[in-house]
Amino acid sequence: MTFLGFLCTVINFLLLSYYDWNFYASSGLPNTTPIPSWVWFCCAINIFLAYTLDGIDGKQARRIGLAGPLGELFDHGLDSYTAVLIPTCLYSIFGRSPVYSVAPIRMYYVCWVVFFNFYVSHWEKYNTGVLYLPWGYDLSMWGSTGMYLLTWYYGFEFWQRTLPFGITLGQMMEFVLHVSAMANTPMVIVNVYNSYVQRTGKMRSLSEAIRPIWPLLSFIIIMLLWPYISPNDIIEKDPRIMFMLSGTISSNVSCRLIVAQMSNTRCECFHYMTPIFLIFIGIGLCIPPLERVILYVLFIITTLTHWHYGTNVVNEMCEHFNRICFSVNMRQASAAEAKQNEQARLLDMEKTD
Repeated sequence: MTFLGFLCTVINFLLLSYYDWNFYASSGLPNTTPIPSWVWFCCAINIFLAYTLDGIDGKQARRIGLAGPLGELFDHGLDSYTAVLIPTCLYSIFGRSPVYSVAPIRMYYVCWVVFFNFYVSHWEKYNTGVLYLPWGYDLSMWGSTGMYLLTWYYGFEFWQRTLPFGITLGQMMEFVLHVSAMANTPMVIVNVYNSYVQRTGKMRSLSEAIRPIWPLLSFIIIMLLWPYISPNDIIEKDPRIMFMLSGTISSNVSCRLIVAQMSNTRCECFHYMTPIFLIFIGIGLCIPPLERVILYVLFIITTLTHWHYGTNVVNEMCEHFNRICFSVNMRQASAAEAKQNEQARLLDMEKTD
C-alpha cells in the first residue's frame, strides 16, 4: 500500500515530465503546447490515492499485526522522495509565465524549504523519540488535489489572474507553500526544548543533538550556491533536473537520519557524497561547456546510489526481522522457532514411545 501510493506520485511526475519538461506548457507563451486536460484529472486522482494510501497503510499494518520498524522506514523513506515530486508537479500548473508565475529559482527555494521541514521533523524524533506530523502535509495534499481538478475543469488559464495589490496566484502559491512547509519548525524547536526541560527525550549533549544537521546544511549551501555562480545559469537551463538532484540527495540524507533515529544509533555528521558534489560541480564551473553534462551525470550517480542504499537497507531489515518485502508471509522460521519446533517434535516422539 505504501509503495503503491508512492507510485501514484511517480506517475504524476512522469506524465508532467513528458508533456512539460521545461515548465513552459502552462506559461501561455507563443509556440507552447498546453498539457492535455486528461493529464490534470489523472494527477488529481493519483495525488488523492497517494494521500489516502499513505494515511491508511499504518492502520492496515497494525490491523494484521505487521507494524514495525521495516514499515516505518519504508513509509518515511518514500515520503522523503515524495517531498520533491509534489512541488515539482505543482509548478507545472503555473509554468514559467513571466507575468503570473515565479521564476524556477524561486520554486527551487520552495523545494528546499520542503526538504528542510521534512528533515527537521525527523531530527525532532531523533532527539525526543516522538514524531509530531506537521499539518502542512495534509494541507498540501488536499490543496494539490483541488488545484489539479480546477486546472482540469477550467484549464491553466484559470491561474493566470492577479489578486489585489498586484499579487498573482503563482506568487500566492509560493507564499502558501513556504508557510505550510515552515509552520512546523517553531513547534519542533519548542518540543525539543521541552524534552530537555522535562527530561523526556534522549538527553544528548548539544553537539550530539545538532550532529544530524551538518550533512543537510552542507548540501543546502552547495546546492543553493551553485545556481548563483553557474556560468550557464543552470537553474534556467534545466530546472527539473536541478529539482530532482536536490530532492534525491535530500532524501538520502533524510533516510540515513531515519535509520539512526529508529536504531537509536549515532547519526552521521558527514555525508560521503559531499566531496563528490564539490568535485563535479567544481569541474562544471571551471569548464562551462560541461556544466549541464555534469548536472546529468551527478543526477544519475546520486539516484543510483540512493536506490542502492535504500534497497540494501530494506533487504537487511527484511533479513533481520525475518520478513519478505511486499508480502505478509515470513521469510523462514526463525532460529528460536525452529529450535522450539524441534523440541516439541522430540517431546511428541518421547510420548509416543
